[in-house]
Amino acid sequence: MIHTKFNTTPYRDALLVEARGLEWLRRFLPEEKVSVPEVVSADERQLQLTEIRPTVNCSSELAIALAEGLAAMHRVPQPYFGFSENNYIGLNPQCNERYEDWGSFFVEQRLLAQVKMIRADAVRGAYNARLAAVRAVLVEYLNAQCRQASLVHGDLWSGNMLCDTQRVWLIDPAVYFADREVDVAMTEMFGGFPKAFYRAYDQALPLSQEYPRKRVIYNLYHALNHYNLFGDGYLSSCEQGFAVLENL
Repeated sequence: MIHTKFNTTPYRDALLVEARGLEWLRRFLPEEKVSVPEVVSADERQLQLTEIRPTVNCSSELAIALAEGLAAMHRVPQPYFGFSENNYIGLNPQCNERYEDWGSFFVEQRLLAQVKMIRADAVRGAYNARLAAVRAVLVEYLNAQCRQASLVHGDLWSGNMLCDTQRVWLIDPAVYFADREVDVAMTEMFGGFPKAFYRAYDQALPLSQEYPRKRVIYNLYHALNHYNLFGDGYLSSCEQGFAVLENL
């Protein structure tokens, strides 16, 4: 069966970059652990994919399979930070210029890019100043805490993980090459994945000792993105992220 997804975004290439992102996941995720919809066809108007018929909840066994598959993908080193093309995070553009160091990439292509999108002059000015004040320390910290670039899903919240009776699926990627812990961090942003997922991931590819702090820093990107998309309800999450930056 085929599922057809129509382009309801303002971006003509949205479905094309999504299709290429899915193919990257299919290339690096072990298919015996994690399934990715096969792209049948893609153009500017529609994307045809393998149809998924999810059940309500993912079992512990499938959560473990996802963790092990994700760890296998993350274990493969990639040549730089960024990606071969820009794509989208939700309904906002996601810039993926090539960088040799993770800290500079994350500050400039993730945090600063979102701050520049803020429409409220006062908020944008304040966040820009606060980010500038911590930039050097943050870049140094992130570079010290990242061993390699890994392919990441990029938008790994619970809504992009689907399970049927036999398989766990990943959909709607925003792929790039990054510190692998950005993926794990985002799984915790909206309620979290099953506990079995975190135990299995940490066993397969242990999280760093700094992960609890990095989780807040990495999710600041998504908090800023949600603030830009949905408004003031996400300002408190942004403030929490900046507070961590200012205490490095």
